[in-house]
Amino acid sequence: MKIAILGYGTVGKGLVQMIEGNKNKRNIEITSILVRDKNKYKSSKYANIITENIEDVFKEDIDILVELIGGLHPSYEYIKRALESKINVVTANKDMLAEYGDKLVKLAKENNVSLKFEASVGGGIPVLKPLTESLEGNSIDSMYAILNGTTNFILSKMYNEGLSYDEVLKEAQELGFAEANPEADVEGYDAARKLSILSTLAYNGRVYWKDFYLEGISKIDMKDINYAKQMGCKIKLVGQSKKKNEKVSGYVRPVLVDNNNLLSQIDNEYNIVVFNGDSIGELSFVGKGAGKEPTGSAVYADVMDIFNNRIAKIDQFTKEKIEVEKTINNKCQALLRFKSPKKEEIISLINACIDEYDVIDDNDELAVMVYAGSEYEINNILCLIKDKGYCEESRKLLKIS
Repeated sequence: MKIAILGYGTVGKGLVQMIEGNKNKRNIEITSILVRDKNKYKSSKYANIITENIEDVFKEDIDILVELIGGLHPSYEYIKRALESKINVVTANKDMLAEYGDKLVKLAKENNVSLKFEASVGGGIPVLKPLTESLEGNSIDSMYAILNGTTNFILSKMYNEGLSYDEVLKEAQELGFAEANPEADVEGYDAARKLSILSTLAYNGRVYWKDFYLEGISKIDMKDINYAKQMGCKIKLVGQSKKKNEKVSGYVRPVLVDNNNLLSQIDNEYNIVVFNGDSIGELSFVGKGAGKEPTGSAVYADVMDIFNNRIAKIDQFTKEKIEVEKTINNKCQALLRFKSPKKEEIISLINACIDEYDVIDDNDELAVMVYAGSEYEINNILCLIKDKGYCEESRKLLKIS
């Protein structure tokens, strides 16, 4: 089998390592590797097939195109061209699938070739294949997950070592866990794209990532961390979606997670995905969400599926789009923080609107834990407090048990 690889970064090198390590089992020929600057690879054993020209890739007779360059463009154009040329495609590109999954899945179907993307969501965690194949008889009604290793690393270090957000972000960048521009990770975009892919496959309808409620971790400070410790919790960037009566609700946001919850045990670059199905109950997948070997392993597994003609029909991306409700419409808890507050007035208003609450801090600022019938009730209180000018700024952190 002949394959071409677009991109020779961390994951590309991990894939090549897997191919080399399994040469005695599978005969795979790498015909070309596309890079931005081939001068960087003059000493590589693959220097003779490394190219900067996409035409060198497509002039070869290839069975599989492996796309590992990321981003929307020109990745989309390259994959589209491959599918139209009846070439199978393997990709780890969650950005593109979240944005153009419907078009690409349709193209693959029309040309009777495969589009495989296991590495796009959980890195080294095999989660898409179990979801679409092993759990096919289940009706998945909800899921929750930690889907971004960068933010989980930052929050873990803040909690365990008492370092500020800015200090840990700098360290994460120096270690290669965070990009120079970390916006996609720290503002929740990366996790939302992954959650949309999982939700689309689970709920049999297109769930668009921008329809989720999105909130990142860049405003989390040491007061949040200390409040979490005081309440026996950790703070995690969690993606959650639920389907009920053909409607989906979902978010990606930092939340307080009770120490008894499985999510609180997932630290650093590790990820977790938890499904709830009508027959299987709760099922968890845990592992490294990124990195050379884990992600390379997932890409290699997709290549092997095509090699061995193990083809699953995935058409959920082409189904009708499902509208997403951003606000939680059931009982919930939240930590409310108020800067420069009129404390008595705020407590009086909360007391009038909510049956149960606990004052966590009333020294430098006011922090109150509220127990409400829905997130709508909490948002209504915050709007009233803002309208009355009772504080300079307010913040909200949901809590999950």
